[in-house]
Amino acid sequence: MFHDYLKKALASIIWVVVLGYVRSGSAHDAGTVMDSSGTVAAFTGYALVTCFDNGNGPADHLLASVKDLSRAQDGLLVNLQIIKGNRAISTTDPVSGDANFSPEVKIHGGNGTYLLLVNKTKAGARSFAVSYHCITTDNRHTGTDIEVQQFE
Repeated sequence: MFHDYLKKALASIIWVVVLGYVRSGSAHDAGTVMDSSGTVAAFTGYALVTCFDNGNGPADHLLASVKDLSRAQDGLLVNLQIIKGNRAISTTDPVSGDANFSPEVKIHGGNGTYLLLVNKTKAGARSFAVSYHCITTDNRHTGTDIEVQQFE
């Protein structure tokens, strides 16, 4: 049991470090391995993305997509959902390992906190990347921050 807790804690720490490192750059892309043991079909990553005016203007929407970096496995896909207020949207990377992101999705929710969820369709380890950007009405990148809440 302690070993499972340690594995979950380590995975969370790695994701937080990766996201923290990426945040210091100009792009907002981050990734890691989901369910490294490959045994948890319901594995879910949950983060809060906060959009704010960093001098480029207030956010109009959050734009995001997901990329499955693993080899293709029949019936095993990576999904991304965004929720803000009473609105939700999702996207799925339809082809594993092809180096392409899923179709981009966005929710017009302005400044504030968006829920970002990443999951998969069945048991199996998945290496993935998420691209997330807060965008103004004139399509400029504005303040974007992320805080991982769950990765298990």
